[in-house]
Amino acid sequence: MINKGIILAGGMGTRMSPLTKAVNKQLLPLYDKPLIYYPLSILMLAGIKDILIIVNQGQLYQFRKLLPEKNNLGLKIQYKEQKFPGGLPEAFLIGEKFIGKENIALILGDNFFYGQSLTKILKKNIKLKSGAKIFLHPVKNPHLYGVATIDKRNKVTKLVEKPRKSRSNLAVTGLYFFDNDAIRFSKTLRKSKRKELEIIDLLNKYKKKNKLKAELIGRGGTWLDTGNIQDFYTASNYIAAIENRQGLKIACLEEISLKNKWIVKDNIIKAIKFYGNCEYSKYLKSII
Repeated sequence: MINKGIILAGGMGTRMSPLTKAVNKQLLPLYDKPLIYYPLSILMLAGIKDILIIVNQGQLYQFRKLLPEKNNLGLKIQYKEQKFPGGLPEAFLIGEKFIGKENIALILGDNFFYGQSLTKILKKNIKLKSGAKIFLHPVKNPHLYGVATIDKRNKVTKLVEKPRKSRSNLAVTGLYFFDNDAIRFSKTLRKSKRKELEIIDLLNKYKKKNKLKAELIGRGGTWLDTGNIQDFYTASNYIAAIENRQGLKIACLEEISLKNKWIVKDNIIKAIKFYGNCEYSKYLKSII
């Protein structure tokens, strides 16, 4: 069972410069909410309340202003600063004390997930006891991503980073579930040519032990990497279209907490005062 989650919200955001020169990418507005709300909502939908957010050195104040450790979401939020981006597995080294002896979920701060059956998929996979689980999504251009090949039992048989040619079109998304061995394995990794620890290398350690499985986010689900300007605004337009058509908000943290019974209506009223007179507050009023 996984009860703890890490959001990796550091990085230089160079692909979105100059926007990210003064503001962390995860604090930029993805349509009507800060980008960080979306990965945080995924952990919350999975039922995870104990969360570590890893941020760049010097940017802690900005995050705390938006998501203080003691907040009204019913969550237990902690922060750790990262001096330099050192690759995804570094999250397990920075968060070793936070993780302790438990299993852990890792989600990248710039990934967007949405789908009708997504909560059901998360709830099922959160029961992970051992090994690692990756989440795959079909893509048109597999050469741009880490790509996995799986067998009939969803065991991963091959992992390739940005392959020139690939029979598989299943991209590895930025959501991972690991057992506690992730810490020990990460400590044995060598830095790549980019001078970073690579997530593919960590996943391959699990694959060699026959402990790496995959979950497919099928046609009914959406995964978008918002790492560059074009993808960022594609995601924004997608969210705008859905919210305006359905009248429902994606990644409304307070709504998820209320449905999970982590907070009560009084907490929503406090949140409305915190956000002030805005569309998000109007939506919060509508749910109570």
